[in-house]
Amino acid sequence: MFKTNQYFDGEVVSIALESAEGKATVGVMAAGEYEFGTATIELMTVISGQLTVQLPGETEWKTYKKFETFVVPKDVKFKVKATEDTPYLCLYK
Repeated sequence: MFKTNQYFDGEVVSIALESAEGKATVGVMAAGEYEFGTATIELMTVISGQLTVQLPGETEWKTYKKFETFVVPKDVKFKVKATEDTPYLCLYK
Protein backbone atom coordinates (compact mmCIF):
# COMPACT_ATOMS: atom_id res chain seq x y z
CA MET A 1 0.00 0.00 0.00
CA PHE A 2 1.02 3.61 -0.39
CA LYS A 3 2.53 5.58 2.50
CA THR A 4 1.22 9.09 3.13
CA ASN A 5 3.54 11.73 4.59
CA GLN A 6 2.54 15.07 6.10
CA TYR A 7 4.85 17.95 6.92
CA PHE A 8 4.44 21.47 8.30
CA ASP A 9 1.12 20.74 10.06
CA GLY A 10 -0.37 19.22 6.90
CA GLU A 11 0.65 22.08 4.60
CA VAL A 12 2.76 19.64 2.55
CA VAL A 13 1.34 16.16 1.86
CA SER A 14 2.89 13.42 -0.25
CA ILE A 15 2.25 9.81 -1.22
CA ALA A 16 5.28 7.50 -1.45
CA LEU A 17 5.46 4.94 -4.25
CA GLU A 18 7.81 2.76 -6.27
CA SER A 19 7.91 4.08 -9.84
CA ALA A 20 9.65 2.76 -12.95
CA GLU A 21 12.45 5.24 -12.08
CA GLY A 22 12.72 4.08 -8.45
CA LYS A 23 11.45 5.49 -5.16
CA ALA A 24 9.28 8.57 -5.55
CA THR A 25 6.67 10.77 -3.93
CA VAL A 26 3.83 12.71 -5.49
CA GLY A 27 2.65 15.59 -3.35
CA VAL A 28 1.14 19.02 -2.97
CA MET A 29 2.53 22.09 -1.19
CA ALA A 30 0.06 24.66 0.06
CA ALA A 31 0.99 28.28 -0.53
CA GLY A 32 3.80 29.16 1.88
CA GLU A 33 7.53 28.96 2.57
CA TYR A 34 9.28 25.74 3.60
CA GLU A 35 12.74 24.36 4.35
CA PHE A 36 13.40 20.70 3.59
CA GLY A 37 16.34 18.40 4.27
CA THR A 38 17.50 15.60 1.99
CA ALA A 39 18.88 12.12 2.71
CA THR A 40 19.41 11.26 -0.97
CA ILE A 41 19.73 13.15 -4.24
CA GLU A 42 16.25 14.44 -5.14
CA LEU A 43 14.93 15.33 -8.57
CA MET A 44 11.88 17.54 -8.07
CA THR A 45 9.51 18.27 -10.94
CA VAL A 46 6.74 20.86 -10.74
CA ILE A 47 3.51 19.33 -12.04
CA SER A 48 1.42 22.49 -12.09
CA GLY A 49 1.98 26.09 -11.04
CA GLN A 50 5.48 27.05 -9.91
CA LEU A 51 7.95 26.77 -7.05
CA THR A 52 10.62 29.31 -6.20
CA VAL A 53 13.68 27.55 -4.79
CA GLN A 54 16.89 28.51 -3.02
CA LEU A 55 19.30 25.60 -3.38
CA PRO A 56 22.18 25.08 -0.92
CA GLY A 57 25.14 27.36 -1.51
CA GLU A 58 23.06 29.73 -3.66
CA THR A 59 22.14 33.30 -2.72
CA GLU A 60 19.61 33.72 -5.53
CA TRP A 61 16.14 32.19 -5.69
CA LYS A 62 15.10 30.52 -8.96
CA THR A 63 11.55 29.86 -10.14
CA TYR A 64 10.66 26.49 -11.68
CA LYS A 65 7.43 26.24 -13.65
CA LYS A 66 5.19 23.43 -14.89
CA PHE A 67 7.22 20.36 -15.96
CA GLU A 68 10.56 21.92 -14.98
CA THR A 69 12.90 19.90 -12.75
CA PHE A 70 15.55 20.90 -10.24
CA VAL A 71 18.11 18.65 -8.55
CA VAL A 72 18.90 18.81 -4.84
CA PRO A 73 22.10 17.17 -3.55
CA LYS A 74 22.20 14.58 -0.75
CA ASP A 75 22.38 15.62 2.93
CA VAL A 76 21.56 19.32 2.49
CA LYS A 77 18.75 21.75 3.30
CA PHE A 78 16.94 23.84 0.71
CA LYS A 79 14.17 26.45 0.78
CA VAL A 80 10.96 26.51 -1.26
CA LYS A 81 8.25 29.16 -1.75
CA ALA A 82 4.85 28.33 -3.24
CA THR A 83 2.45 31.16 -4.11
CA GLU A 84 -0.45 28.74 -4.67
CA ASP A 85 -1.18 25.07 -3.99
CA THR A 86 1.47 23.36 -6.12
CA PRO A 87 1.71 19.65 -6.98
CA TYR A 88 5.11 18.05 -7.52
CA LEU A 89 6.88 14.76 -8.24
CA CYS A 90 10.06 13.88 -6.36
CA LEU A 91 12.36 11.05 -7.49
CA TYR A 92 14.99 9.79 -5.05
CA LYS A 93 18.39 8.66 -6.38
